[in-house]
Amino acid sequence: MRYRTVGDVRVSAIGLGAMPLSIEGAPDERRALATVHASLDAGVTLLDTADSYHPPGGEPGAGELLVARALKAYGAGADGVLVATKGGRGRTADGGWTVDGRPAHLRRAAEGSLRRLGTEAIGLYQLHKPDPEVPYAESLGAVRELLDAGVVRLAGISNVDTAQIRLAREILGDRLVSVQNRYSPEVRDSEAELGLCAELGLAFLPWSPLGGISRSSLDGASEREEDPRFGAFHRIARRRGASPQQVALAWLLSRSGTVIPIPGASRPETARASAEAAELVLDEAESAELNAR
Repeated sequence: MRYRTVGDVRVSAIGLGAMPLSIEGAPDERRALATVHASLDAGVTLLDTADSYHPPGGEPGAGELLVARALKAYGAGADGVLVATKGGRGRTADGGWTVDGRPAHLRRAAEGSLRRLGTEAIGLYQLHKPDPEVPYAESLGAVRELLDAGVVRLAGISNVDTAQIRLAREILGDRLVSVQNRYSPEVRDSEAELGLCAELGLAFLPWSPLGGISRSSLDGASEREEDPRFGAFHRIARRRGASPQQVALAWLLSRSGTVIPIPGASRPETARASAEAAELVLDEAESAELNAR
């Protein structure tokens, strides 16, 4: 496993996105725990969840409770794992998503997350999404208070633009350590944000990092391979004896030394395959081929 940093914490170059383990369609408890443990066995030391990762109509925090149970069951080997969670979103009974960036809500949400995770402080707390009804500076101010109170050790933001990253840096200082935006072979809208994170030394955690590749067949036989956006991933995968998904993760790692993908998984085999992608290093020609659109 290769390693990168989130603030002053050394973590695996590829993390585990735990969302699929606790929302609708999640596997049963036994398989969910086995999936987390397979990641840990493979050297993963960054787990990402959120208080809003729960089935529609369910109680907040199902994902956090699952991560806490998985780490407890794993034992002492989980001591060095950084758990990242998020606050500021919710679920509706019909499966929709809400946003709530009010400071009072964020304080309550973080305290609830801390109880569910069962730790002295939340390792990495991420403001899930800017609330259009609340000035972003006010939401960030609540995160700063949580840092000052010791509820949160490190802070991150998610689903943001460059202006919001700069504002967060101004308000949170060097305790802002990460940005989590959508970025993948299919969706590359956050190029500017990725570049700013590299400039500022912030970890960039792509969510949904496999994008369209996750819907491509492992053997490269699907029609999706003919799409020029994804064909190069399949060609390189065949040459390297890897899957297109692993090539996609290797490509993300090549984009910047601050990138730490957090692919989701709902099966142990998928979790292991994602972790193994950290060892796949692309050469300059391969990177250039994948960067072309």
